[in-house]
Amino acid sequence: MKLVKETSKDINHKVSDKEAEEAFIKILNWMGENPGREGLIETPKRVIKAFKEYFKGYNEDPKKVLEKTFGDVEGYDDMVIQKNISVFSHCEHHMAPIIGVAHVAYIPKDRVVGLSKLARVVEIFSKRLQTQERLTMQIATTLMESLDAKGVAVSIDSTHQCMTMRGIKKEHATTVTNYYLGQFKEDLSFQNRYLRFISK
Repeated sequence: MKLVKETSKDINHKVSDKEAEEAFIKILNWMGENPGREGLIETPKRVIKAFKEYFKGYNEDPKKVLEKTFGDVEGYDDMVIQKNISVFSHCEHHMAPIIGVAHVAYIPKDRVVGLSKLARVVEIFSKRLQTQERLTMQIATTLMESLDAKGVAVSIDSTHQCMTMRGIKKEHATTVTNYYLGQFKEDLSFQNRYLRFISK
């Protein structure tokens, strides 16, 4: 018997909005709801619209965001820190919200990047199904590679609704992850300064 090999066309088949709406109608039925009642008729369309916003990071390239840098910084070579960047993501295990803050720092070699770009990179990776550990590492490695930085540090402190609203239901529990590259990893004095700055 000859096995049929899956083509890239099959794997990359794009689901239409209509197909996705039909899937949500099935889920509403599965829940025991009536998708035809007045309050739910437009719900599948609204959910699709919301999901496009929640997961827009799949259609964005964080490396492109970091392409434009500035060299006119008069030799500045100390760390640049951006604190308290809002994080709104969804866990890949239950698709429940992850809500928290990220702190990002880098030590430039020759060039710096516009401050808003740091927050944009956090947002792009956050707007995907995530684990917090992977999210922290993705932000750090992308900044390190794209900026050719001497060092990068990323910390995220967040609440996972998959363990506050369901399961163990510990509503006050938060999760903290840190990832260090370059001088932040090799020199504890940089790491300690960074941690003091973000704790103020």
